[in-house]
Amino acid sequence: MADKHSEQPAATGSGPLLERRYFIDVARARLSPAQLMAEVQADVPHFSPEALADFKKKDGDDGPVKVGDEFSITILGPWDGCVRVTDVGTTFFEFITLEGHPEAGRIRFEAHYLDESPGVLRFEIRSSARSRDGLVAFAYDTLGGGKLLQEATWTEFCRRVAQASGGQALDNVVVETFRHDEAGHVQHTRHE
Repeated sequence: MADKHSEQPAATGSGPLLERRYFIDVARARLSPAQLMAEVQADVPHFSPEALADFKKKDGDDGPVKVGDEFSITILGPWDGCVRVTDVGTTFFEFITLEGHPEAGRIRFEAHYLDESPGVLRFEIRSSARSRDGLVAFAYDTLGGGKLLQEATWTEFCRRVAQASGGQALDNVVVETFRHDEAGHVQHTRHE
């Protein structure tokens, strides 16, 4: 398709590299990781809070996500953007941001059992991204609006997936951030 946007990997962005992880652990899930992920892949917009980040498939058929599918995301505030599916498996899928998205990077959604607690299912979202440019970096990182909006979106996404599993969430969604600055320093934060 001629009007496809270029991918916007983290290397093209500005400001610190943020590796973020959002996860929730669920006991007694009625769905296996593959069954749960099949539900998420079949209807990504259902799991995203529409008022914060409204996903619409703009390229691809109505079925489950496939490599090459593209979603436009209407994000609360001046943060709209598009993503492309780059990888899909039975228990995961991954997006890369496209030109014009406020972030430059990748985000992966995955479900699996915990090695140390085989009966506990974990759903997690992992992103590795930088701001698209200096203006977005200022608004996102310095003013903090984009950061709070993103955190609220992915926290609610995790809660909805946990609910769809049919099990019992063991705790709140955990948010973990590794902030890599240009000098090579890493700052780690974690909260629920």
